[in-house]
Amino acid sequence: MSDNEKSNENIDNNQLPCLIVGLGNPGREYSQSRHNVGFMAIDRLAARLDIRMSRVQSNAIMGTGNFHDRKVILAKPQTFMNDSGKAVSGLMHYYKLPINNLMVIHDDIDLPFGVLRIRPAGGSAGQKGVASIIERIGTQDYPRMRVGVGRPPGRKAAASYVLEDFSDEEQEILRTVFDQAVEAVLVFLEAGIDQAMNQFNGPVLKE
Repeated sequence: MSDNEKSNENIDNNQLPCLIVGLGNPGREYSQSRHNVGFMAIDRLAARLDIRMSRVQSNAIMGTGNFHDRKVILAKPQTFMNDSGKAVSGLMHYYKLPINNLMVIHDDIDLPFGVLRIRPAGGSAGQKGVASIIERIGTQDYPRMRVGVGRPPGRKAAASYVLEDFSDEEQEILRTVFDQAVEAVLVFLEAGIDQAMNQFNGPVLKE
C-alpha cells in the first residue's frame, strides 16, 4: 500500500478528488500533433465541466472543478512527454490520492485512428510518457485511456509521425473522438472504470 493510500485508507475513494491527466508536449508547435491528443482531450473536458485551466502546480497546467459534487482535477504536464511522471507523481502526492483516482489520457500508435481503449492497468508499450509515470509512481496499475492515432505509413519513424499534425480530414473525425472521450471520463467519474470500458472501448465511428 502506498503512502497516499495509507493516509486515506479510511476514506471512500469516491469522496476523494479524481485526477485526470492528459499527456502531450507544451508549445504551440506541438498543439495539433498526434502526440498531444491527451492535451486536446483535457481541453475539451475542461470546457464541458467549465473548469478554467489557469493554475501551474507540480510542473503542470491545471484546473479544478466538480462533477456531481465530486472534485475533479484536470492537468496537462509541462515537462515534455518523456518526463510526464514528474508532474503526475507530484500531483498525486500533493492531493494524497489513491491510484484508482487517477486516469491518464494518451496517444497510442498501436490502435487504429478513431479507437478508444480504456484499461485499469498495463505496461507502457513504448509510450515514453506512460513509461515515465510508471517509473515515478512505482506501479503500472492505474487507469488510462488510450486514443488511437494509427501507425506511421511506410517506413516513417514513429517518433517523427507522432509529432506531425493531424490532417484536416482527421481533425473533423477528432471532434467526435473527443466528444466520446469526454463522455467516457464522465462515466468513469460517476460509475467507475468497468462501466466506462463496457460503454466506450472500440471504434468511435461505427461502420
